[in-house]
Amino acid sequence: MTTTTALDADPGPEPGSGSGPAKATEAARTEPAKESLGSRIAAHAGGGAVRVFLVLVGLFWLMPTIGLFISSLRDSSDINASGWWKVFTAPAQLTTENYTRLLDNDIITNSLLSTIMITVPSTLLVVVIGSLAGYAFAWMDFPGRDWWFLGVVGLLVVPVQVALVPVAKLFGAIGIFETTFGVIIFHVAFGLPFAIFLLRNFFAEIPRELLEAARLDGAGEIRLFTRVVMPLGGPAIASLGIFQFLWVWNDMLVALIFADSKNPPITVALQQQVRQFGNNIDVLAPGAFVSMVIPLAVFFAFQRQFVQGVMAGAVK
Repeated sequence: MTTTTALDADPGPEPGSGSGPAKATEAARTEPAKESLGSRIAAHAGGGAVRVFLVLVGLFWLMPTIGLFISSLRDSSDINASGWWKVFTAPAQLTTENYTRLLDNDIITNSLLSTIMITVPSTLLVVVIGSLAGYAFAWMDFPGRDWWFLGVVGLLVVPVQVALVPVAKLFGAIGIFETTFGVIIFHVAFGLPFAIFLLRNFFAEIPRELLEAARLDGAGEIRLFTRVVMPLGGPAIASLGIFQFLWVWNDMLVALIFADSKNPPITVALQQQVRQFGNNIDVLAPGAFVSMVIPLAVFFAFQRQFVQGVMAGAVK
């Protein structure tokens, strides 16, 4: 009579049988992972209901612009009689005579030209000088580089209002007060600290190996900047250009103080029209819409570069 031990009763998994730790691991891999609540919400975020909601939010955000545009196409008597939404039941109110009168208004047309003459040079100078300075702070060695950069960062916290009186006295002493050149200089001076800070941080993320390879090929600093750094920094430069353009175009405080009172920018000109002729809404509405649609057109023209710049900064 033979005795059966525990080892004889349970010989264990045979080789290749698929049981034991290997089988448990395989089962754990094939078992579907439980999704969290946040994962399920994120998975269903691209659904049709969310898209409809986002479209409604966008339309609600554009409502003031749509109302201003419709008001610019209505006669002053219709504007005084009812709201702009009346055109949906009486589309015959729409007319382009307001824009005809706007083009005949020398104050508005000259102010638009003055705004362009201020905004374009201010934007280009800030972008060019900021790009050169940002590259120098990022990749060039010179005495006191870090201290100079700290000084630039410190200028970011200086508010515009603090410098209005001393700069006005300085411009008056050198003869550029109430001139287009003075307004451009002011905008460039206060736009450069942010431009240098932004572009320096962006250029510093360019791989050093790429710049060293270009130097080995015989590229100097100017060629390196124009052929390597500028193309790679295109999104950041486009973002900076959009910010600077919008800031200068929509500025009223600096223009009200430093610009020529006989040929002011569009923001000041519209304010003067309200003060002098409070009932000429048929001129103010199209003028305000034109002053709004130009920066919007600039933004949408460089929207792709702007998004690339924001995403690149977020990743880095």
